[in-house]
Amino acid sequence: MRKLFVLFICLLCLVVATDNAAAKKKANVNNSKGKIVFIPHDNRPVSDEMPAETIRKLGYEVIVPPDELLGSKENMGDPEKLWMWLEKNTTEKRKPSQLEKKRFHTGGQVWGLKPDIKAIVISADSMIYGSLVSSRKHSITERKLKERVANFSDYKYRHDDANMYVFSSVMRTPTSGENSGSQEPDYYKPYGYDIFRYTALKDKADAKGLSSREQKELEFLQELIPMAYIRDWDTRRGKNYRVNEALIDLAAKDKFHCLVLGRDDNAAWSQTHMEARHLRDYTQKKGADKVQNIAGIDEMGLLLLTRAVNEIEKKHPVVTADYNWGTGKYLIPAYSDEPVDTTVRSHVKLLGGEYVDYGTDVDLLLMVNTNPNGANLGANWFSNAKKVRPDIKTFVSYMEKAMDRGEPVGVADISFVNGSDNSLMEELRDRDMLYKLQSYSGWNTPTNSIGFALAQGVLAKGMKKEDKDELLTIRYMDDWLYQANIRQMVSRQLSWFKEGGVYSELGSDKGQVEQRATSLMHTFAKDNLPASKADFIKHIRVTSPWNRLFEAKISLEK
Repeated sequence: MRKLFVLFICLLCLVVATDNAAAKKKANVNNSKGKIVFIPHDNRPVSDEMPAETIRKLGYEVIVPPDELLGSKENMGDPEKLWMWLEKNTTEKRKPSQLEKKRFHTGGQVWGLKPDIKAIVISADSMIYGSLVSSRKHSITERKLKERVANFSDYKYRHDDANMYVFSSVMRTPTSGENSGSQEPDYYKPYGYDIFRYTALKDKADAKGLSSREQKELEFLQELIPMAYIRDWDTRRGKNYRVNEALIDLAAKDKFHCLVLGRDDNAAWSQTHMEARHLRDYTQKKGADKVQNIAGIDEMGLLLLTRAVNEIEKKHPVVTADYNWGTGKYLIPAYSDEPVDTTVRSHVKLLGGEYVDYGTDVDLLLMVNTNPNGANLGANWFSNAKKVRPDIKTFVSYMEKAMDRGEPVGVADISFVNGSDNSLMEELRDRDMLYKLQSYSGWNTPTNSIGFALAQGVLAKGMKKEDKDELLTIRYMDDWLYQANIRQMVSRQLSWFKEGGVYSELGSDKGQVEQRATSLMHTFAKDNLPASKADFIKHIRVTSPWNRLFEAKISLEK
């Protein structure tokens, strides 16, 4: 313990001369309510800038590491430098309290938490593996992983008054090589579906047993998939599982204010589902009541930031939800292993709120848009038409009546994955309801959308209207205009460009693709958003931060 302490102080001295400015994501610190330190699991806008900017609009200074320390598509991140950065931005020398005098046996100065740090929201994946992507592909030794987990305990020992909100991923199980997005080992491309099916059968065998036909299928897959690939897959997952057990141990010892284990992309039967089930049992065995085990991962940063703000301000928001026709709250959406209703309730609990089944005197009514037929396809699917469906008319009418009664309404648009439901957005636009909402989200997986809509929805009451509207505008431009429409158009036009880049790797065409996407965004936004947003629209620029079409960064041009 003392050796680690000395190491951290030495590292702190090495970096103490540099860049508070490079702590990036500039904040308005005038009349700041205090500082919140946020270390996301990578530098995608939805993981990094968007959560931080949401909290800044409430008057907090959110301190985030510079991009070069965070993981990206190609850069796996740097845990050692992130721990150094955390030390530098949260630690100061001061006179010890009476408790610290006894604890550290000193009457001189001690290193402790800066008094204006209100909370620390931190990705365990970044601090242990380097990033979320690195957690899926790394070859880090078990010994090194244990050392990095121990850093949490050491940090807490020296910063006893730090409120640490930590999120960690239970490794995902993509349904196919195509759905892995090149973020798994190379063998996942040809064997992705086989590996997914193999783990689904293992999960079912563990939980309830297999039929004779399923047992034969499992044996066939064990022969089909090269043993070296299965061994590599199992070894890395085993490390991740033991890391999460160790984090649960720390939570049981009150090292964290809160720990959430997010189940990354998975399914009702999958390796992720099986591991999460056993981790839930382990949590119960350890009596770790500060741990939650929840479907999803990319939304966890914003949910925990929201939890921190609610606890700082002693708020306990009350939330209820309602659903579109059909499957509604019973839908088990794509990339999840549980019904939507379960996810909504667990997300509300995580952000520090209370879920009620009925009620009009609430802080947020979350309207969840699901497809009546139970489908949950990609937003680029041909069925995502702009013609308004009958179910949407009823859904929006109910929403409108709730607004007329003065209820604060947010929308989680999960009818499709990776983009908005065009039918819903056309109806909201035509009824002039886009900016009467508290929040809207329709990006990436359904659990991601639910988390963002809930978090921004309950926080909206503490924002100026122009700030709330700016968050809505970014979501509309990203989820609706880009994800559900522009992305599909640009994808079909890739052959126009010089190098003929592909969807997942734009290469040297990146600049031209960004220009085309920006041009289309200006046109689409002008046609679909109110005239009052015209000045905002003309300064918008669309970029591809991970050099692929899957996500975009919507920013104001300088």
